[in-house]
Amino acid sequence: MTAAFDVVVAGGGIAGLTAGLTAARLGRKTLVLTGDVLGGQLLSINRIDGYPGFPDGVPGYELCPMAQEQAAAAGADFAATLLETLAPQDGAWRLTASDGEAYNARAVILATGAGLKPLGVPGEARLAGKGVSHCASCDAPLLRGRTAVVVGGGDSAAQEALTLAESVARVILVHRGPALSAQAAYREAALAQPRIELRANSVVEEILGDAKVEGLRIRDRAAGAGADLEAAGVFIYIGLEPNAAVLQGRAALDPAGRIATDPALRTSLPGVCAAGAVRSGWPGRAAASAGDGAAAAVAVDRYLRDRTWQSS
Repeated sequence: MTAAFDVVVAGGGIAGLTAGLTAARLGRKTLVLTGDVLGGQLLSINRIDGYPGFPDGVPGYELCPMAQEQAAAAGADFAATLLETLAPQDGAWRLTASDGEAYNARAVILATGAGLKPLGVPGEARLAGKGVSHCASCDAPLLRGRTAVVVGGGDSAAQEALTLAESVARVILVHRGPALSAQAAYREAALAQPRIELRANSVVEEILGDAKVEGLRIRDRAAGAGADLEAAGVFIYIGLEPNAAVLQGRAALDPAGRIATDPALRTSLPGVCAAGAVRSGWPGRAAASAGDGAAAAVAVDRYLRDRTWQSS
């Protein structure tokens, strides 16, 4: 017999966990599909700043388990699997998961997040896990006394560079723009760190090495000149790709592939909300993702009370 829930939340990041917590506290029978690894992109972040209640910041690998504990205490159930399909069924929704299980839900919250964009250059895929990384807190100790390269100019790139600078001898921050786009606190800290060197207006053309990363080939976008950099690790943070494939061809997406929502985070499908990095207009902050999760849960609770998807 297929398990039935009032609300199924797809996603184990802070948006999904907060949605599960809020829906459960509203008295809804709630299931959260977390995937194999709880925490999503926050899992590898050594310190999340600007999250209420943590004036000194909080590691993502601590914040998400705390949120799960709260949601479980409120009555939410969890399954370590991913959402694969979503289909209408008798005025509700039928979901299938990557482990083969199926669920019925009266309402759904999609908090499936986003994955890191690849550079798409030679050597990247071949050397993944052999010096190509997305977790400075995991791999910085392995690079102690050596040179690491971070590719990107936003918050994540600046944070990773700062984390690496605590361990490695030198961090080269390669950014295609003329200046870092990270928020002021991270940008100023990175530029003030003597171990971090910014290579602006530069792009990576190839990651070099046979059995492991040995360097990169970069090109100055203004001068057109190329150069090889010696490095033992490359950390890539050039943006996110939304995990919205489950709605491809079924609901409105924006040009970047994110799920379009109204101000209440309702999608074009009745009873389906989107929250966090997968939705159009997401502002790119952990606190905003948590707020999204709570707002989406309130929206589907209202929907379940009056079974209407009209603006109110």
